[in-house]
Amino acid sequence: MPRTARTPLRSARTRLRTARTRLRPSARTLRRVRACAAASAAVVGAVLLAALTTTLLALLRSDATGVGFVAGYAVAWVLFAAAVVAVRRVPARMVVPLVLAGAVAVTATGLVAPPRTSTDAYRYAWDGRVQAAGVSPYDHAPADPALAGLRDPWLFPDRATCAHGSHDLAALGDGLCTRINRPAVHTIYPPVAEGWFLLVHSLSPTGVRHKALQTGAAVLSLSVTALLVLVLRRRGDPRRAAWWAWCPAVPVEGVNNAHADVLAVLFAVCALVAVTRRRAAGGFLLGLAITAKLLPALLVPGALSGVRRPRQALAVLGAAAGTIAALYLPYVLLSRGSVLGYLGGYAEEEGYDDAGAGSRYALVRLVVPDVWAMPAVLLGLAVVSVLVVVRGDPERPWRGALVTTGTAFLLLTPGYSWYALLLVALVALDGRGEWLGVALAGAVAYLAGPELGSGAATAAYGTAAVAAYGGWWLRRRGRRERAGAPAAAEAGRG
Repeated sequence: MPRTARTPLRSARTRLRTARTRLRPSARTLRRVRACAAASAAVVGAVLLAALTTTLLALLRSDATGVGFVAGYAVAWVLFAAAVVAVRRVPARMVVPLVLAGAVAVTATGLVAPPRTSTDAYRYAWDGRVQAAGVSPYDHAPADPALAGLRDPWLFPDRATCAHGSHDLAALGDGLCTRINRPAVHTIYPPVAEGWFLLVHSLSPTGVRHKALQTGAAVLSLSVTALLVLVLRRRGDPRRAAWWAWCPAVPVEGVNNAHADVLAVLFAVCALVAVTRRRAAGGFLLGLAITAKLLPALLVPGALSGVRRPRQALAVLGAAAGTIAALYLPYVLLSRGSVLGYLGGYAEEEGYDDAGAGSRYALVRLVVPDVWAMPAVLLGLAVVSVLVVVRGDPERPWRGALVTTGTAFLLLTPGYSWYALLLVALVALDGRGEWLGVALAGAVAYLAGPELGSGAATAAYGTAAVAAYGGWWLRRRGRRERAGAPAAAEAGRG
């Protein structure tokens, strides 16, 4: 090609490159755009948190019950899910402050009203008062006249109040009543929980009533949040701490109702983190969790994830068993009654011993006769536990613990929503948000079940099971596609 012909072509290419350079944004412009996007994401997250906080405040201050309460609770869950999605786009440097600020705001909503959906906190207050008087909480029921001298007008209102009647008052006879549920039976709470009740009572000023237990529960809840942030930050993504910190179940069940499950959750998270490095320390903390609430016993297979040597398993199990025995021993020696209290009667009352008597084992009973329900549940739990121990990841024991706990909930279909606080914390550790449907199903069973019947609980748990399976299937499919991508690319090059 003649030189005169090449010159215009080169000039055209030069002009094109110059135009592209001019159109290309500068590094400063890109930084400004990214900063603007980051600030926008943070603002969206803050707005959603404000909406969530406002919704929870209105719900807890309202008189809504049953289905009405569930409706408001569902709105809070929708806002919670949106806020968790929004935080994914928040820059790393803003995540921890946003999570912690949101945790404080959401947790504080639980302090604005007396316990709304449960009266368990009144039993906690009574057990603490009894222990402070030097009496074992396992020896006497609240209705026992022997402890009449310890009664106060808050837990045991006067006859005029009793005559007026209220859904949260239990009759004692002779015109008397109490705010404590099941006043004729002994306590069922384990030693660490009882120690917590005594500690709160001892530190509480006179006349604070339910506020002391709620404030203590708020401190525990924020402690769980701080622990999750520390653990997840070291592993690279503290965003997942929002699954616990902003979850509506925490302020409603953990703080407002002041359930002792929050104490168990704190020890359970500590145990699962510790067991990855020091098995005996993890076993000790697991023992504390179990003696705060028996439910963390479901975490044992997760704590043993990937164990190959009997010595490793013994370090965990021995430390846990020794801790449980050591904590129960003082109460055994000081109590005339059984330290298990009403535990057996509670299991019978809830229908765990007779599948046909209640709404337990609801999903299992859809496919097997009632008489086979309990053996089927035990078999299912055994199989899942073995798989978790054999195939679990010893560096992520909470993953196996989440599978075991979530499966247990789906098989047992419990009727109390606060049990799922443990599940929420495990979701935060592992990041598998599809399991949160189980927590919401428990709320439907507890709050709407009495009005809508057992069918509502069955449908809710069934939906949660589908969501959990769907999440597992999508993750498995994603792993297969990622594993197959390099092979496909290699074949294409060939």
